[in-house]
Amino acid sequence: MSETKRAGQASAPGAGESVSDFPASLAKPALRALVGAGYTRLTQLAQLKKTDLLKLHGMGPKAMEQLRLALEEKGLSFADEERS
Repeated sequence: MSETKRAGQASAPGAGESVSDFPASLAKPALRALVGAGYTRLTQLAQLKKTDLLKLHGMGPKAMEQLRLALEEKGLSFADEERS
């Protein structure tokens, strides 16, 4: 059977109402890393440094770039980047 969860949705254990606003194209390992660390919103990531996110198992350069672009679309950036 196919998986029923879409990549753009993430639920924390026991919190079925928690849906992320991360890019739908974000790889599953990166999504699991973020949700596992308690992050479900781009606004939460805007408070973090890139180096902190890269420490999460499953986060790599491609995921970081996808998240950076998603933040940029909302007028946000990582804590250690200047907004243009």
